[in-house]
Amino acid sequence: MSIKSLVNRCKPYIRWVILALTLGFLIHSLRQNWQQVMTLRLTGQGIACLVVATGVTLLAHIWSGWVWYWVMRLLDAPVAPVWTVIVYLQTNLAKYLPGNVWHFLGRIQALKTQGISTEVSVTGVVLEPLLMAAAALAVVVVSQPSSILQAGILLGVLIGVHPRVLNPILKRLTAAKLKQSRLSTQPSHLGLRSYPLKPLLGEVGFVLIRGIGFLLAFIALETVPAQDSWLIIGNFGLAWLLGLVIPGAPGGLGVFEATALALLTPKFSTAAVLGTVALYRLISTLSEALGAGLAAIDNKWNNQVLLVPQMSQDQVNAALETNPADGRSGGS
Repeated sequence: MSIKSLVNRCKPYIRWVILALTLGFLIHSLRQNWQQVMTLRLTGQGIACLVVATGVTLLAHIWSGWVWYWVMRLLDAPVAPVWTVIVYLQTNLAKYLPGNVWHFLGRIQALKTQGISTEVSVTGVVLEPLLMAAAALAVVVVSQPSSILQAGILLGVLIGVHPRVLNPILKRLTAAKLKQSRLSTQPSHLGLRSYPLKPLLGEVGFVLIRGIGFLLAFIALETVPAQDSWLIIGNFGLAWLLGLVIPGAPGGLGVFEATALALLTPKFSTAAVLGTVALYRLISTLSEALGAGLAAIDNKWNNQVLLVPQMSQDQVNAALETNPADGRSGGS
């Protein structure tokens, strides 16, 4: 048996091993610090911080949908910005389903209804998380003390999203996603023709907004010195990045929490970090549910408006002749 076939056979079990290890680490930490966690209390100011954190995280998801519109336009896909944001928000919750592929499939199917080819659709949904990962890494690097190493890594990130470097990676990941989703099409040779600077900066904004939401959740439980705010956002970026790229539970569940706990406990109390990651998971899921609900309502309202038959001018004139009083401009 070749090494490749062995890895393919073990791959479904690797994610469960990672999930078990991360959840075991979290449960162990919770047991060790249970008494301290129980002493945490939410004040009125803390509750206000959580409410604002939910709004900020919802804004981040809406902004991410807009950035996805920029990604699709970079591939010359004829999509409307509002429609793209609605589809993004409606499919976002599907990432928590087993398999971690259903949100991708939902977006691909929605794009196909707009007459966009499967190749372009798959490339668009694969390119978006790649740019997210590059943006998160850039945020992590910038949040660290300045050094030649950080500058070199940041330069590597900027070079890594150049079409000559990114297109071969994009081609392999697209083929893998096609195989995973069992879509009946050949792997795409579609790639970027220009540097994706605008979507990359947009994804940096997305990670920063998410980091601010996490910081607000932290402030709800513990006072944070101003000089440590950027440290928390940077560590959030690294934890979120690992939750994105490590094949653990859907939506980074477990991986994000365990990484944030490991990164922040040397500086902050374990109880406060445990409480923050638990609250932020709730905030993140709630904001995604709110986004999906608002998108569904907006989509339904738009469809109803578009389906209302418009009266022709002849019909308007006939109606006025039938009810002449209705045609008066008012005033006597």
